[in-house]
Amino acid sequence: MSFAEKITGLLARPNQAEQMGGIDAPWYMKYGGRLLGIVGAFFCILFGLWNVVGILLLNVSCLISGIIQMVVGFVVMALEAPCCFFCIEYVNDISNKVDARPLWNRAAFYCAIAIPPIILCPGLGSIFACGLVFGTGVIYGLMGLGKKASREDMAAAATSPTQMPPDGGQMQMGTDQHITLMEDPDVWRPT
Repeated sequence: MSFAEKITGLLARPNQAEQMGGIDAPWYMKYGGRLLGIVGAFFCILFGLWNVVGILLLNVSCLISGIIQMVVGFVVMALEAPCCFFCIEYVNDISNKVDARPLWNRAAFYCAIAIPPIILCPGLGSIFACGLVFGTGVIYGLMGLGKKASREDMAAAATSPTQMPPDGGQMQMGTDQHITLMEDPDVWRPT
């Protein structure tokens, strides 16, 4: 077994394809996002402890930032690598429920929880560690966008005539939210 296969086996989770909603993302995005989340969580915990030491300098905002940063680290570690918390029974259930949600939910959550520690104590430790968690959110957001359309599909969509109302009025979006512009070029209908 090669080193890459060992790493892939460690990062893989059972039923990962079904949990991610059948997202057809490249392997390096799936495993890269998970690995970046694990590394970011580790550094959040480590640098969160460093920020907590800021209480010795009577810097209360860095203390609060360090506490929040450690909580962020533990939450991200629990969601990305629940095997680290095998002694807590419900962590795996929570991780499976989060994996069943759309990827943009996880992306928005990671990006949102990474910002408060940086605002409270804008030091290098906070920026680096929370930046890794924010980067994990960005990767999940990119996976949630899906694959880019083929060149032919994009050219066909660009050359199709748009339907403007004869009186020059406003355009309104169709009511079917599950249809994309590539599936139906007539999504925009006149009011």
